[in-house]
Amino acid sequence: MKRPTTTAAAAPSAPAGAVDLAAPKAGRSGVPGAPGGGGSAGPVPRPRADAVRNRERILAAAREAFVEFGSAAPFDEVARRAGIGNATLYRHFPDRDTLVHHVVLFTTERVTASAEDSLAEESDAFAALCRFTHAAADERIGALCPMLADGFDQDHPELLAARTALAEAVETLLAAGQAAGLVRADIGVGDLMVALSQLSRPLPGTACFDTDRFAHRHLQLFLDGLRAPARSELPGSAATLADLTLKPTPKTTPKTM
Repeated sequence: MKRPTTTAAAAPSAPAGAVDLAAPKAGRSGVPGAPGGGGSAGPVPRPRADAVRNRERILAAAREAFVEFGSAAPFDEVARRAGIGNATLYRHFPDRDTLVHHVVLFTTERVTASAEDSLAEESDAFAALCRFTHAAADERIGALCPMLADGFDQDHPELLAARTALAEAVETLLAAGQAAGLVRADIGVGDLMVALSQLSRPLPGTACFDTDRFAHRHLQLFLDGLRAPARSELPGSAATLADLTLKPTPKTTPKTM
C-alpha cells in the first residue's frame, strides 16, 4: 500500500519466533527451555519450520477474519484464509477461546515490536510516531477491541504482560516526541490507541471491509493534529491505557420477598 509521503517506511516484520506463540518460551539464548526462559534445564526440540509457518498463517488469517466478522468468525473461514485444512487448524488451536487468546497476544506483541523498532530506527521522534501508527494499523490492532469486549479473559498473565509491554513501548515513543517538542503535550497513550483503533476498523453495518485506502489517509490527518505547538485546547484529560481497560459489571443478587 502506498503510504502518505510524510511518514517513514513501513515497519519491518516482527522478530523471528514472535509468531510461534504456543511454543515453549525462549530464554535469553533464544532456545526454548534455556536458562532465563523459565523452562527446564534440558534441551527442548524446536518446532518444525512448517508448523511455525502454519501457526503464523493461522493467526494472521484469524486476525483478518475477526476484523470482518468479530470473534465469532467461523473456523472454516479462518482455515480457508490460512490455506490449510480444518484438521490442521484444530491441531494448533482446539477451541475458539484458545485461538482468540493467541490472536490477541500475536497482535499485541507485533504492535509492541513496531513501537520499539520505530523509535530505535528513526532519527526524528515525530517520524517514529507516524511510522508506528501506520504499522499498527497494518497489524489490524482495531480487531482487538471487539474481542476484548466479548467475555474475554483480560487478566491472563500472558496477556497482562503483553499489555504492559505495549503500554511501556508506546509511552516511551510518545514521550520522546513530547520531549523533543514535536508532539503536543496534552495527549496520552490512550488517546493515540483509541484513535488508532477507531480509524483502522470497518464501519459497522457496511460492506466497507477494504478500509486500507481510507485508514492511512485518515490516520495521517490525525497525526498532523498531534504536532506541537497545539492549535486548540482539548477537553478533558489525557487518556492512559488503564482508562481503556474494561471494568467488570458488578453482579447484583435479586431481592427475595
